[in-house]
Amino acid sequence: MDTIIGIDLGTSTTEAAVYQDGKPVIMLNFDGKEITPSIVGLDDTGNIIVGEKAEPLLCIAPERTVREVKRLIGTNEKVLMGKQQYSPVEISAMILSYVRTYASKYLDQDINRAVISVPAYFDELQRQETMEAGKSAGFVVDRIINEPTAAALSYGLEHMEEESYVLIYDLGGGTFDVTLLEMFEGVLEVKASSGDNKLGGKDFDQRLIEYLTECFQKQSGIDLTKDLAAMARVRDEALRCKIALSTQEEYHIQLPMLAAKKEIPFALDETITRGQFENMISDLVERTHKPIDVVLSDSGVSIEQIDKVLLVGGSTRVPLVQRDIEQYLGKQPEAAIDPDFAVAQGAAIQAAIISGQIDESSEIMMTDVNPYTLGVRCIRGYDVEYMSVIIPRNKTIPTTQKQKFYTSWDGQTSAIVEVYQGESSSIRYNHFIGSFILSGIPPRAAGKEAIEVSFSYNQNGMLQVKGIVVSTGMEASVDIDMLNTKTEKKDVSGWKESEIAGDYRRIIRRAEKWLKDHEGDKKAEELLYQLKEAILEEDQWEADLVEEELRRCME
Repeated sequence: MDTIIGIDLGTSTTEAAVYQDGKPVIMLNFDGKEITPSIVGLDDTGNIIVGEKAEPLLCIAPERTVREVKRLIGTNEKVLMGKQQYSPVEISAMILSYVRTYASKYLDQDINRAVISVPAYFDELQRQETMEAGKSAGFVVDRIINEPTAAALSYGLEHMEEESYVLIYDLGGGTFDVTLLEMFEGVLEVKASSGDNKLGGKDFDQRLIEYLTECFQKQSGIDLTKDLAAMARVRDEALRCKIALSTQEEYHIQLPMLAAKKEIPFALDETITRGQFENMISDLVERTHKPIDVVLSDSGVSIEQIDKVLLVGGSTRVPLVQRDIEQYLGKQPEAAIDPDFAVAQGAAIQAAIISGQIDESSEIMMTDVNPYTLGVRCIRGYDVEYMSVIIPRNKTIPTTQKQKFYTSWDGQTSAIVEVYQGESSSIRYNHFIGSFILSGIPPRAAGKEAIEVSFSYNQNGMLQVKGIVVSTGMEASVDIDMLNTKTEKKDVSGWKESEIAGDYRRIIRRAEKWLKDHEGDKKAEELLYQLKEAILEEDQWEADLVEEELRRCME
């Protein structure tokens, strides 16, 4: 089979590994380094540069440089690089394309298959866009793997004889994950995962940056936040300060001629102690407690039952983080795996399992969980936006779960089954991920006909949602690839030729205009497609049903 590599696409840095001679090996990039800064820039001639070569541009040409784009994955935000706007997917694809190129050179073969890691707490849309970035870079993405699970694979490969509960504490540059696993007889079973996608080392940096800019403004009266070049220098020095304070008690920051006022240059000259820094970030470190509590609660495992706490991610080098974990859990964390490389190595191990280099049946087996709750929209009392849970979060997959619902009004003969992902009881705060129409319900009084909805979620990220009319056996279903929900759809451009098209032209025009201002509303996009499909098939009943839902969606 083709060689499959493992990639840790991080907020701050990116690493890639390949499984060779019975172990995962980190590959060297074009600079001869194992670590590639997750930075993209434009050089003086307008060419795209990635990694270490783009890093100096952060200070000399910040307007031509993009960093930390992982935090924007799954949003509609754009980033400006030079005079052009790019999506987070496009920037991520540039980083992955660089990885593909240097991996091909390192292995002396064309590499086009990969396993890419993501934070365990990434939702469906963030995973999908990571997959899109990989495809845009020329990869066939064989699997999206959770970062803590990848780190556990890296550890487990050398410790398969152990029987223990292991807590993976993964604090990277931009995200935090915590995952609890049970290891026994060559099996790694994920019990629960939680996290915070807006917490990481960059937030530690930001506290330092804010402190330094406030000090500078008090001394000089100059607001540095409006000066891109000056802020780039401060950000760079804040990072150096944070790293230094992990091994020393204080750090002297000196930035001469940082800014000028009335042609008088001012310098930034401050000494930061480790104590000061820890006071700045103490509340951020405490934010890791809630996800830990969620994992322990969801898994049913007590703190006393945990055998090991493994550290992953560069931000776990901060002494306060290590002390806080020990104090909160009553166990000293271990650095049994390399915090920088464990995720990429674990992704390479997963790649080796897929390619057959590792026999999963005899060497190592892994189970996982769904990180977010899955459910359907239903009516509860006067609430028409209630999400009824079908598969709760942290349920071991594969799994099949079922639930019965009843008709809502007299004579109801069809129902739209809408699927959502998220932790709110209201669908408006969750992610819409797909829908289908179940027809053929006998027209009886409200509440007299039952519909059974089943969710089947497998380890490859496929979710099958099926609806069955209990009294007749009539069924309909939809298959949702949770890693790549952009499936090929039927061409509905000919809807205008349908005999019933005239009845719906106005709502379609309105919806198309509305979507221009609400780009990325997947539910409205799906309903508009379903309406056109029903018109094309001249199914007026379904068209009316979908039209009503589409109007509600745009309210």
